[in-house]
Amino acid sequence: MNSESYKVQTVVIGAGVVGLAIARELARSGREVLVLEAGSRFGEGTSSRNSEVIHAGIYYPTGSLKAMLCVRGRELLYEYCSSRMVGHRKCGKWIVASDDRQAVKLDAICRQAQTNGVRLQQVTGDAVHAQCPDVKAAAGLWSPETGIIDAHGLMLSLLGELEDAGGQLVVNSPVLAVDSSHGDHRLTVGGKAPVTLIANEVINATGLAAPGLAEGWGGLSGSAKPKQWLARGVYFAYSGTHPFKHLIYPLPEPGGLGVHLTLDLAGQARFGPDVEWVDSEDYTVDPNRISAFVEGIRQWWPSVDAGRLQPAYAGIRPKLAGPDGSFADFRIDGPEEHGLAGLVHLFGIESPGLTSCLAIAEYVKQQLS
Repeated sequence: MNSESYKVQTVVIGAGVVGLAIARELARSGREVLVLEAGSRFGEGTSSRNSEVIHAGIYYPTGSLKAMLCVRGRELLYEYCSSRMVGHRKCGKWIVASDDRQAVKLDAICRQAQTNGVRLQQVTGDAVHAQCPDVKAAAGLWSPETGIIDAHGLMLSLLGELEDAGGQLVVNSPVLAVDSSHGDHRLTVGGKAPVTLIANEVINATGLAAPGLAEGWGGLSGSAKPKQWLARGVYFAYSGTHPFKHLIYPLPEPGGLGVHLTLDLAGQARFGPDVEWVDSEDYTVDPNRISAFVEGIRQWWPSVDAGRLQPAYAGIRPKLAGPDGSFADFRIDGPEEHGLAGLVHLFGIESPGLTSCLAIAEYVKQQLS
């Protein structure tokens, strides 16, 4: 039996933090916006499986989307959280070098941050120790703009403002296929009541699922369908008290920023994520990975109590470059890239996607104007 067809101005596919931010931005511009989410609730994918860190924009290459959107997004996010009473704290972070060999690398990080418009303070190991007596460091960088956020609270706020602007979220509505080859965008939507939607504008903000959805997208050329790698990272929670008030990061490693200490708004510590390349979505936390965690943590926190580390959760980063460690930028493809009016695909939206979400929303709106 054929499904019913409906016309709608703008469809955002995916109700993670980036999808909700885009949908809110477009609805507030006067558009009729419908958000389609395959799951039963919003934000159950990458948006709920990360460190909940507001990044300063330190590491990313000059002129990259990650650099520009992180710095702009961080500024927007702090203002947004303050004005909407979304839980957050600008707690700052230390990037620590555990020995003299690593200390040399801090210079390059500091220079890159300055180029990106991010202020860091470079200090000696003694200065780090004065602020964090339990940390062993040969040198360090202090980032005052780094913070933490209640990601779920942020998404609730974005959803509320989307709905206030007339937009709507529809869950349990997987998009099975899209055809953009006839001047408009025809979406085949599954669920209990399958329908066909005919939209003027479509934004593919499905996170890990974005390349797969694009693969069968009618009218989209092969060059507009990127390959994706999956990098799983696990987190271990640290039970009980700890001596830290700031985030502690080692030097970056290929595929990520290293196993670092983050805090939630209640002050509980957790460590992660590590990097493990996987072939499919799998959120299993292998307890045996704890030994590598302890070894890494002890490089800068020698007195960590391994017995208080407990498996917490895992997340998966959607990567546009594989295990060779090369940099891959956000890929936000609008009509200028693929030639289809009213269509934007978002690929490789990993960290700093949460920090950048409001700036990404601005960027997508510009591509549709």
